[in-house]
Amino acid sequence: MKLLILNGPNLNLLGKREPEIYGSQTFEDYFETLKNKFTSLTLEYYQSNIEGEIINKLHEVGFSYDGIILNAGAYTHTSIGIGDAIKGITSPVIEVHISNTFSREDFRHQSYISPNAKGVVIGFGLKSYDLAIQNFL
Repeated sequence: MKLLILNGPNLNLLGKREPEIYGSQTFEDYFETLKNKFTSLTLEYYQSNIEGEIINKLHEVGFSYDGIILNAGAYTHTSIGIGDAIKGITSPVIEVHISNTFSREDFRHQSYISPNAKGVVIGFGLKSYDLAIQNFL
């Protein structure tokens, strides 16, 4: 089974950015933990701060991968284009957020991803990715 973890803007700063919200571990370190835990899966990781690159990656893998785990970061709340890209592909997408977006600013309560996603995992820290992967097993 082949899964892509796709992270959006500012998630390259995990471990440095607002550790009280996002923790102190880098995503690259956590990704190694996931690969070691889910050895029967082919896990790939891609991160971009650019909306168009995220859409291009969804188009690239969205017809051949068994699933996509997407944390679109702030684009979750603004990008109709990413929502439409998910609607246009056949690979199932699970939306993930590290923090509980509903306990934060009001603008974070809107998602253009959720209506097109298979499911949503919110607020369990980096473990949110682990929970999303388990859905595909």
